[in-house]
Amino acid sequence: MATSVTQPEVIYEGIPASPGIAMGPVYVAARGFSAPEVYEIDASAIPHEQERFRLAVDLTKGQLAELQNRLENISGNNHGDIFEAHIMLLEDSAVLNRVNHAIAKRCQNAEYAFYAVMQTFLEAMRRIQDPYLRERTTDIEDVSRRVLRNFQADAEHHPQGPDVSHLLIAYDLTPSDTASMDRRQILGFATEQGSVNSHTAILARAFGIPAVVGFIGSIIDVTTLTPAILDGYAGKLILHPAPATFSHYRKLQAEKAKIRKALDATRDAATETRDGHALTVSANMELLEELELVAHSGAKGVGLYRTEFLLLSGNDIPSEAVQAEAYTRVARAMAPHDVIIRTLDAGGDKLPVEPLTEPEPNPFLGWRGIRVSLARPAMFRDQMRAILRASAHGKVAVMFPLVSGLSEIERARDMVRRCMDEMQEEGIPFDPKLPVGIMIEVPSAAVCADLLAPMVDFFSIGTNDLIQYTVAADRVNPHVADLYRPTHPAVIRLIKHTIDAGIDHGVWTGICGEMAGDIRLTPLLIGLGAKELSVGPQQVPRVGQAIRSLNHADCTALAAEVLRQTRSYDILNLSLDLARNSYGYLLD
Repeated sequence: MATSVTQPEVIYEGIPASPGIAMGPVYVAARGFSAPEVYEIDASAIPHEQERFRLAVDLTKGQLAELQNRLENISGNNHGDIFEAHIMLLEDSAVLNRVNHAIAKRCQNAEYAFYAVMQTFLEAMRRIQDPYLRERTTDIEDVSRRVLRNFQADAEHHPQGPDVSHLLIAYDLTPSDTASMDRRQILGFATEQGSVNSHTAILARAFGIPAVVGFIGSIIDVTTLTPAILDGYAGKLILHPAPATFSHYRKLQAEKAKIRKALDATRDAATETRDGHALTVSANMELLEELELVAHSGAKGVGLYRTEFLLLSGNDIPSEAVQAEAYTRVARAMAPHDVIIRTLDAGGDKLPVEPLTEPEPNPFLGWRGIRVSLARPAMFRDQMRAILRASAHGKVAVMFPLVSGLSEIERARDMVRRCMDEMQEEGIPFDPKLPVGIMIEVPSAAVCADLLAPMVDFFSIGTNDLIQYTVAADRVNPHVADLYRPTHPAVIRLIKHTIDAGIDHGVWTGICGEMAGDIRLTPLLIGLGAKELSVGPQQVPRVGQAIRSLNHADCTALAAEVLRQTRSYDILNLSLDLARNSYGYLLD
């Protein structure tokens, strides 16, 4: 182990995406190609590691020269010149010196020092406006992979960074990256890209993983294994924390843990206001591994079971039988409570259902939600039959995403009827009264909620998409993040109109978007008439306690006042004032 040297504390500031505090070594996951193992070396081993680097480079140069000759002999022209540029890169004294310097400065193994230096070059080139230079990143990645492979025969086994608990640092993380994280080892994550409203940030909050996004231009300067603190409340990444900083955050962790313990003690309490108005607090989930979290949270059912990861995380969409087994497991685990299964919602910032011949010009206005299922009837049929099979083992409902009008509901319900007819003929048990609902995410659906209500059993308002479509601001685009306002008067009026239309037709309305878990807005949502709030498992106890701290009469009066307001800021502050007066300690 290298002798530690006191480093000055460095603070990066980003956007808090998921609350919490995490302490540990960082692990940098750069783009382009996989990181090699990383381990610290003693200062006496530096010359040995620098020699290992020289040997790997020499071996790579020899391989490239051989490839160059072979290609020229086959083609009879100068196509082998492509490898000449690769060889020149490995002879560049600036590159060689920088790697040797990194080995000595970092006191880390040669292959990881080489990887870190090349990723710094790559990140710099990706940010250059010249498209020709950006395209050269492919050449650098190819050379880098070859050099890293040539370390392998000589490398001894050492524990890899990801095998220990760490803070994951990345340029960006996709929703599938986040969903597949080993949450036993990931203490928290920080990214350059992303937004607080992205699907990745939503999953982080659901899993209870502290997360900060928006460290623009900073991540390439971070060294793997650096001790750090990630503050998901204030949006900070602190490298080489000073003793006083560690002490402050340990105290803060203890305070937050005390509040969590008190909330956990209330998880089985009824979620009704002080004057006896009952609401259902259910959980959003995406992975079967979350069932334990959902059960521990005290959620009264699953208000949104996202099926994208189950259907799209492998090479092939799973069969009806495989899907039915997964849905049945959730239904049995949550009995006697409801489980609302949303059919495939692909596209936008979520997983794509299949490769397209050319990129969509605007994925959020393109092929996503119920449109995909209706365009792929065989896939839709398998999912519907699987949901129906699960309905024989618990209280299951189905929900269709991104509905924009009546015809989509009619076509989707026709698929439900046909699947029921088939299964009845085959003698497969199912619930013939399976509740069918739709997500209200598109302004056209909200405006026409009175026309759609007779066709469904319930509404669930997906506020994330409803907000972005209403205010025409992409929720994952930092350039318009300030326009994405949950309390925009138009959004509030659409929510109110939807809930009232449902009441008029005997259809209950829940909220399953991020607004449901924002306890600043709990008084407003109650006052508008929501019957269910479906939130991430980690948020269930907090939302439940917020409800128990409020009076329904106060919330109703608040909603009436809010509907007279003209500015998002004033609406937020009105709701926040009632929240502070009722449960201010939960808001810190």
